[in-house]
Amino acid sequence: MSRVLIVEDEAAIAELISLNLRHAGYEVTLAATADQAQSEVTRVLPDLVILDWMLPGQSGLSLAKRWRSEQRTRELPIIMLTARADETDKVAGLDAGADDYLAKPFSTNELMARIRAVLRRKAPEALDSAVEVGRLRLDPATRRVSVGEQEIKVGPTEFRLLHFLMTHPERVHSRAQLLDRVWGDHVFIEERTVDVHVKRLREALSPAKCAQMIETVRGAGYRLTQQVQAVSAG
Repeated sequence: MSRVLIVEDEAAIAELISLNLRHAGYEVTLAATADQAQSEVTRVLPDLVILDWMLPGQSGLSLAKRWRSEQRTRELPIIMLTARADETDKVAGLDAGADDYLAKPFSTNELMARIRAVLRRKAPEALDSAVEVGRLRLDPATRRVSVGEQEIKVGPTEFRLLHFLMTHPERVHSRAQLLDRVWGDHVFIEERTVDVHVKRLREALSPAKCAQMIETVRGAGYRLTQQVQAVSAG
C-alpha cells in the first residue's frame, strides 16, 4: 500500500483528495501547513506528496526546493497543486523539483491517473526478472522476447504492452486500463491507440505462432492466455 501525504490548507479540497485516495487503497496523511508537512515527512517518509503551492507561512514551492536539497528527501515524488495556471508558474513549480503539476480546479480522475503515473516512474525496477507464459519468454533486463531459440522483434511500446500482459496473465484489461498502466504519462491519448499496438504485437508474434495468445474479449478488452497447441487428428 502506497503512503500519500496531502499538503493542502483548504479542508474541502484535502478531504476530497483524501476520500478518493483511500477509496483507491492508498494510506493517507493530511497536513495543512509547511511545518506540519515537514514534521510528517520527518516522522515517516511517504511514497508521494501532493503539495499545494499556496500554504500559510512557508510556500509549497520553497518546501519542494528544501526537500530536493536534502539527501533523505531528494527522490521524494511530488505533485504540485495550484490555482496558478500560467506557464511561467508551471515552469517554476517543475524547476523547484515537482514531478508533475496540476492547476485548480482539476478532475479527480486526472489527479488519480497522474499519481499512478508518477509512482510508476519512481518505482524501482523490480520488474527486471524474466517472465514466461506458455512458450513465450520476456526478459526486461536484456529487452528480449523469445519463443524457444527464436527471438521475436518487437517495438518499445509493444514490449511494454507485452510485459504488462505477461505479468497479469488470464486477466481481462480494458483499453482504458492498458492506456493507464502501459502508457502512463500519456493518459489522454485515444483508446484506439491500444488496438493499433495490439495488432502490431500480434504481427510480431505471428511467425512464432503465438499471436493467438492475445485474445480480444468482446466488449471488454484484451487478455493474454497460455497458448494451447491444437493437435490435428491423423
